[in-house]
Amino acid sequence: MPCRSSRRDFVARLAELCEDLRRRDCEVRTLRRENEILREAAEQLIHHAPARDRFAFIHARRGRFSAPMPGLELVGDISCFPTGEGRLYLATALDLCGKELIGYAIAPHMRSSLAVDEITNAHRTGLVAGNAIMQAGRGSQYHSKAYRSALRRLEIRQSTGRTGPCLDGAAAEPFFATLKTEIGIGSWPDCATARRDIENWIKLYNERRLHSSLGYRTPIESRTAWQQRMSTAA
Repeated sequence: MPCRSSRRDFVARLAELCEDLRRRDCEVRTLRRENEILREAAEQLIHHAPARDRFAFIHARRGRFSAPMPGLELVGDISCFPTGEGRLYLATALDLCGKELIGYAIAPHMRSSLAVDEITNAHRTGLVAGNAIMQAGRGSQYHSKAYRSALRRLEIRQSTGRTGPCLDGAAAEPFFATLKTEIGIGSWPDCATARRDIENWIKLYNERRLHSSLGYRTPIESRTAWQQRMSTAA
C-alpha cells in the first residue's frame, strides 16, 4: 500500500509540474509578443518623430521607461473598448519601476473625471511614493483643471512632453496592446461584461505576468522584493 501511495503522489506531482511548465511556456510566448509589440512601436515612433526628438526617444528606450524605486514614476494613458452599449474607457496608472498597474478607472466616457479617478485610486493603494511624477500625454483629460488640482492635492508632479512627439504614452502602449491581444475579444455585448474581463485580466497581469526586465518576476513580486531589500538595509 505505501508503494502505491508513493506512486500516486509521484504521478500527481508530475502532473502539477507539467501543468506549471505549460503555463510558463505560455507566459514566455506572451513575453516574446510583448517585446515584438514594443519593438514595432519603437520603430514607428522613431520613424515619425522629428529629428531633434530621436535622440530623446533612443534614450527613452534605453532606460527612461524605468524608475529607481516603486511608485516614483508613473505613466498614464487611456484606451477604449467597444461594447454593444457604446465604448468603455480604461485609464491607467502604470508604475515604471515594476511595471505594476497600481491604479485604474473604467467608465463609459472620457471626461476629466476618468483621469482623476485613475490617479486617485492609484494613490489610495499606498503605492505612490512621495513627490512622485506622473507622465501623461497631452490629452485634455490630463490638462484639465480638475486633474491638475487632484495632482496638487495628492502631491504628485506632472510631466508632459511638448506638442508633437508621441513619446509620453509609449510606455503604456505595450500594456494596452497585450491586454487587448490576450483577452481576444473585439467587442463585448455590454459594458458590465467588458469591465469584468478587463478587471480579471489586470489582476492576472499584476499577480502572474512575468517580465524579462524584472528578472522574470511578476510586478507584485518585483515590488515585494524591493520592499524586502529596503527593510533589510534599514
